[in-house]
Amino acid sequence: PSCLGYPLSIFFIIINEFCERFSYYGMRAVLVLYFKYFLQWDDNLSTAIYHTFVALCYLTPILGALIADSWLGKFKTIVSLSIVYTIGQAIMSVSSINDLTDHNRDGSPDNVSVHIALSMIGLILIALGTGGIKPCVSAFGGDQFEDHQEKQRTRFFSIFYLSINAGSLLSTIITPILRAQECGIHSKQRCYPLAFGVPAALMAVALVVFIVGSRMYKKVQPQGNIMIQVSKCIGFAIKNRFRHRSKEFPKREHWLDWASEKYDKRLIAQTKMVLKVLFLYIPLPMFWALFDQQGSRWTLQATTMDGNFGSIQIQPDQMQTVNPILIIIMVPVVDALVYPLIKKCKINFTPLRKITVGMFLASLAFVAAALVQVQIDKTLPVFPAAGQSQIKIINLGTNDATVQFEPKLQSVDVMSMKSMGYMTFETSQLQSLNIASGNKTINAVVKLPGGSRHTLGVKNTATGIDIKWLFDNVTSKPEEGNNLIRFINNLPDAVNVTMGDTSFGTLMPLSASNYNLFPGGRKDKIVAIGNSIPCSVTSKAFGFGSAYTIVINQCVGDTLNVTYSEDIPPNTVHMAWQIPQYFILTCAEVVFSVTGLEFSYSQAPSNMKAVLQAGWLLTVAVGNIIVLIVAGASKLSEQWAEYVLFAALLLAVCIIFAVMAYFYTYTDVNEIEAQLDEEEKKQAKKDQDVYEKQSEAVSQM
Repeated sequence: PSCLGYPLSIFFIIINEFCERFSYYGMRAVLVLYFKYFLQWDDNLSTAIYHTFVALCYLTPILGALIADSWLGKFKTIVSLSIVYTIGQAIMSVSSINDLTDHNRDGSPDNVSVHIALSMIGLILIALGTGGIKPCVSAFGGDQFEDHQEKQRTRFFSIFYLSINAGSLLSTIITPILRAQECGIHSKQRCYPLAFGVPAALMAVALVVFIVGSRMYKKVQPQGNIMIQVSKCIGFAIKNRFRHRSKEFPKREHWLDWASEKYDKRLIAQTKMVLKVLFLYIPLPMFWALFDQQGSRWTLQATTMDGNFGSIQIQPDQMQTVNPILIIIMVPVVDALVYPLIKKCKINFTPLRKITVGMFLASLAFVAAALVQVQIDKTLPVFPAAGQSQIKIINLGTNDATVQFEPKLQSVDVMSMKSMGYMTFETSQLQSLNIASGNKTINAVVKLPGGSRHTLGVKNTATGIDIKWLFDNVTSKPEEGNNLIRFINNLPDAVNVTMGDTSFGTLMPLSASNYNLFPGGRKDKIVAIGNSIPCSVTSKAFGFGSAYTIVINQCVGDTLNVTYSEDIPPNTVHMAWQIPQYFILTCAEVVFSVTGLEFSYSQAPSNMKAVLQAGWLLTVAVGNIIVLIVAGASKLSEQWAEYVLFAALLLAVCIIFAVMAYFYTYTDVNEIEAQLDEEEKKQAKKDQDVYEKQSEAVSQM
């Protein structure tokens, strides 16, 4: 059956691919944040495990291709590995259910190792599944066409690529929204089970759709795997060359010619072409090392930025959607506009030059990321080191106050109802404080633990100066753009404080509440009830990633009078500043990735495409392993320096590649194939002549 000149089975394959990519990219988009916030890993471990997973996903295709070509055939391989994949996604979803081990119901899992074990099993199964079916699905699609449908087949591959990007685009938008929901049985949490569950459901849909089309598919029997033949041929050549290493054996033109005793000329010629391309692949992993950090480092960078786009609030993991959106726009633009313009300028923009430009652009994108990081670092608060203490003063009284840090460290004046930002002291040096306000003075001995922040409330009252020490237990910026809020009661009576839906309980005079988390970018109503009279005010709009102490000063009528003291400044660098680096990196991807595969296919015989596909995916895997090595080996404490390091490494590799490309001579595959055909014909004719002569001789006897 056919539709619009295409085999009907194609539509099932495209829908299957769309669902599978949705499932994979959706899960991958929230993965690094799941590690960080749910499993409570630090940035470096989260990045490391993320890249290990991606590397696995690109190593397993080689396995998938072997199984399909030598044993099960493509159809059975896709079905059986999709089942493994669906189970993996389901396990991943279960692993993120916080109520699974949260017995004391405090909102965080009690036994994290159970969750870690489950998610690692889930990720391994997913890597097996997604990797194993990756080489089979597109090839299986190509199998559905007859030989005369060359045009349709080419168009199928474009639609196929489009469905990959559509799937990844939609899932990168939708999954973070699901993650940002609140859900849970006993306590409200970020909804990771939903963010992993929807991809799992779609994977199941992909599997069902694929099986439903079963009767229409053209199923080609497994032909044996060309990769195995190529490897054997290379292995034999090396062994044979080693055996004949002494001087008396004549040299051969190419080391692969040593395989000619056992393998036919055609296979050797094809293997030479493949190796020539694979040699060029050696520098390429460095590009992927940078490219795949969009999902790890760049997403973590976005968590320290301001995601307020007017009416829309962007989640850090949603910034990754910039890439598929731009791809869908850029591929046609580059093909229809940019390349023709370059051609008009009489520049010969060869595929290898395109790849070199792609590497250069990716390196540039990381310089842009480093510049953004420098801006972010300027806004990050400095927290005390181990032997230091930080003190902030809030004057709660109606008179100005002067605080002298003894012995003679420094002196500050704090206006009435104002606060003074954090000052850093060596814990061992600071011994006491002298506080003067109005006409009263007080001396207080100070004993603080090192490495912590404290707030000192000072109030001049009728009977003297009251002081109140608060321990500020926040030693990092609130994540995901949330804000931390706490209250100090500066009224003469106890009050019950709520803000939005969160109750801070009853606060005694001059006492403070604990910090509570609030989503970023919102205004909430503050209600204080003292002596059963409610008093309220709408808070100011807090930014993203800040911490505030709100002082409740008085109640006039039913309006509350409050002052805000900023403990940690909000994220001020806007997420839109990430767009330039995403744009440059997407341009790099368009000239690099699309060209890379086309070039490989044009430089090798058609039956060797599987080997090149495997080599290409291998470069992605190695790239992710490079991230592990570089990020692990470089003990750079500054994130911007790590970005610059990666940019420099890629630039160096880019120069090496440019030199390799300069000496590369393009192969005309058809010409070589034609020559081989010609030789084979001649050989056949020779054999035929010999045979005829022999039979003549026999008949004359």
